[in-house]
Parts: sequence; structure tokens; C-alpha cells
Amino acid sequence: MATVTTQPSIAGFRPNAAVSTRAFTSSSGGLTTGVFPGSSRRNSLRVQAKGEWLPGLASPDYLNGSLPGDNGFDPLGLAEDPESLKWFVQAELQNGRWAMLGVAGILIPEVLTKAGLIDVPEWYEAGKAEYFASSSTLFVIEFILFHYVEIRRWQDIKNPGSVNQDPIFKQYSLPPNEVGYPGGIFNPLNFAPSLSAKEKEIANGRLAMLAFLGFLIQHNVTGKGAFDNLLQHLSDPWHNTIIQSFQG
Repeated sequence: MATVTTQPSIAGFRPNAAVSTRAFTSSSGGLTTGVFPGSSRRNSLRVQAKGEWLPGLASPDYLNGSLPGDNGFDPLGLAEDPESLKWFVQAELQNGRWAMLGVAGILIPEVLTKAGLIDVPEWYEAGKAEYFASSSTLFVIEFILFHYVEIRRWQDIKNPGSVNQDPIFKQYSLPPNEVGYPGGIFNPLNFAPSLSAKEKEIANGRLAMLAFLGFLIQHNVTGKGAFDNLLQHLSDPWHNTIIQSFQG
């Protein structure tokens, strides 16, 4: 939603009278303006832009453009229930953040290994490497820790602010903030969760989720990592393409 407020002087046009200029968004997505007499001498022009993921296709009524990244895309009607929508908003936000970390964790080690700066296995071979514990032990530990975190996140969605204090170390707590943006120790650079920042984060999160899906498909088809596939394509762009890959 974009809002533009103007305060033009109309004394030279209509003495002793006030005019209110209003803008409405029609059901088709167009902008309709009108001038109406009113009692206020302050004139306000509000331009409401409702996102459309496909030009000409009306957005669902329950998606009004107020959420970051809301372009009216919901072909399955998942956001129709307001209570479910609260959960889906947080689920997409968290999965997007994990996807951004995952994509960076795949690309950066692969690039640095190719450059000879480090020597680590490819991401799809990482599970075969030896660690301080077996893979099954690490899986159980991660499952328990993630389960604990997600339960507390679910409690915060149901009752915002209810889990801001550490249950063990009582002296540690988070400042009251919007759900999904805890601040405090989770925001060391003190970035403000502005609407612009939220839009950028959700857009990059969605892109990262698609990128990770692409990494999986690429590896299953070619047996190589994303950076290897990129280098192979750049070596012969006309013959090393997705078409040739699917042709075998």
C-alpha cells in the first residue's frame, strides 16, 4: 500500500469553501478519483495499490495488500481462514530465512573449495563425512532442539510475547516486538523491521526456497552441484543447457 498526502491551497479557486479530494480503488483494480465538498480544509489524496501476481486477475478479498509480499497469489485458498493465515505468514517467513542460510551454505563452500581456499565436501556428500557423533545421533539432537524451538514459536504466535523470557536463565529476555521479528540478540545490527525491509526479506526468502529446490533437481539430474553446473553451462552455453540435461 502506498500513501501520498497532499495539502494544496484552494483559497484562490473556491473562497470560503473546502474541497476534499478522494481516490478509490475499484473492484477491477483501477483508480477512481472524485472531488467532494467537505468541512475539512485539509485535503488528502490516498492511493491504494493492491498487488496482482497476474495482471488483470483480481486478488482474493481476504488478501488486501497489507501483508509484506502480498501480491494476491493464493490459488489454493490457504489464506482464507484468518487464524491459518497467521501461521502461514510465520511459516513462510521462517522457511525463507532457513532457505537463505541453506543456499548460502551450499554456494559459498562450493565456490571457496573450487578456488582452493578450503577443502570441504559437496553439500550432497556432507552427510557421509565424519563428525564428532554419528549421523543418526546428530539427527536426534537436531530433532529435539528444533522441536523445542518450534513449540515456543507456536506459543508466541498464539500469545505474542508469552515466551520472551528465557525459561532457564531468567535474567535474559527479549524486548516486546512484532511476532516474527524478536529483535534483541536476534538483531545484532539493530535493523529496523520497516515495511521495505520486510518486503525485501520475504522476496529474497521466496527466491531462496525456489533456488534450493532448483539445486535439488539439478543434482538429481546431473549429479553435480550448482556451481559446477554453472561452470559447465558457461563453458558451452549453446550445448550445456537444461534441454541437453534432460535428454541425457
